[in-house]
Amino acid sequence: MLFFDQLIDRANGFAPARRSGRRERRYARLLLAGAVMLGGCSTMQSPKWMRSVQNRAYRAVNGSDEALLTAQEREARLTQAREHYQAGDELFRTGSRKRRDAAADDFIKAAKQFDKAAKAHPGSAIAQDAMFMRAESLFFADHLPKAEQAYARLQKEFPNSRHSDRCAARLFAIAQYWIETKRAGGSGIMVVNFTDEKRPWYDVDGHGIRVLDQIRYDDPTGRLADDATMAAAVEHFRQKRYGDADEFLTDLRETFTDSEHLFNAHLLGIRCKLEMYGGPKYSQLVLEEADKLINQTRMRFPDKVREPETREMIARAAAEVDYRQAERLIVRAEYREKRREYGAARIYYQQILAKHDKTPYADQARQRLDVIEPYPALPKRPLEWLTKVFPEGQRAKPLITTESGSMLR
Repeated sequence: MLFFDQLIDRANGFAPARRSGRRERRYARLLLAGAVMLGGCSTMQSPKWMRSVQNRAYRAVNGSDEALLTAQEREARLTQAREHYQAGDELFRTGSRKRRDAAADDFIKAAKQFDKAAKAHPGSAIAQDAMFMRAESLFFADHLPKAEQAYARLQKEFPNSRHSDRCAARLFAIAQYWIETKRAGGSGIMVVNFTDEKRPWYDVDGHGIRVLDQIRYDDPTGRLADDATMAAAVEHFRQKRYGDADEFLTDLRETFTDSEHLFNAHLLGIRCKLEMYGGPKYSQLVLEEADKLINQTRMRFPDKVREPETREMIARAAAEVDYRQAERLIVRAEYREKRREYGAARIYYQQILAKHDKTPYADQARQRLDVIEPYPALPKRPLEWLTKVFPEGQRAKPLITTESGSMLR
């Protein structure tokens, strides 16, 4: 019996819930198969100690051993889960009748009872309710990091449950609280938090953004999915992480086409792309994307674009894009001029006059065109006469070969 206990304990250490590798999961399955075979492949005919080994091995692989329980064992577990749930519910109600600052102990005790109820009958409806109430108890006890973990675990084990919307709302509130705490400067001077149960150990706003991102993945069609996406984008923008903010805003525009945040996602997306632009010596892709986004905003929201403030904002953004594109052309034209490649420089100056004539660079382009007009398109090669004096290194091939074999050049 001790040997089997050691094997099952080792299998529990290799459980998939602990992110085990393929070899460890295979080892746990082999232990399960051996335990079932030794028990005669039937829990009804196996002795009590063998059923215990089977249950522990099955639980190590699948997280639950419900398939191996007898009817009496299932009923006993259900009764135990109900007792713990009822005890937790009474404690929760007691705490709800007290002031918030005096009810923390009752909520913590309730969370422990709900945890026992969930573990007594895993995978069942009562376990689902118990996990939710445990998370609620931790939330009202102001143990927010533990509450966030409890809500996330419930969303993972029971996706699309009847508690999904409430879990998303609680997670959104927790994330907003952490972000606002960091923004208000109330996170303290210590890098690591050891005293406040309301905040994570470190990186408060980073945890808040992570929770908002997780809301989108847990329930992408939920009521708060677009709100979480927009909130995460705004926080990234506030922290000047424009690339991350642009990723969230792009996702919102492409995924949540009926969101109430769609117009603001367009405006903030334009600003993000302009902030991401690195200058005339870098890629112009973000400028082209900003220009397309400006045109899309004007086409999709004509009513809002007519508002004076919005119209002025978009006009300034369009003028900035125009200015940056003209700046890129003038830099390239000046580079060609320094190399005396006046033909290429003329092309760049002409593009400025044709596409960006309202920018300050248009006057500069006209002046330079007048100056370089008499110059040749390409510079003369230095010491060109040397190529005529010295022959080429390789002999030229003949153009025509006659029938007699003589070669004509």
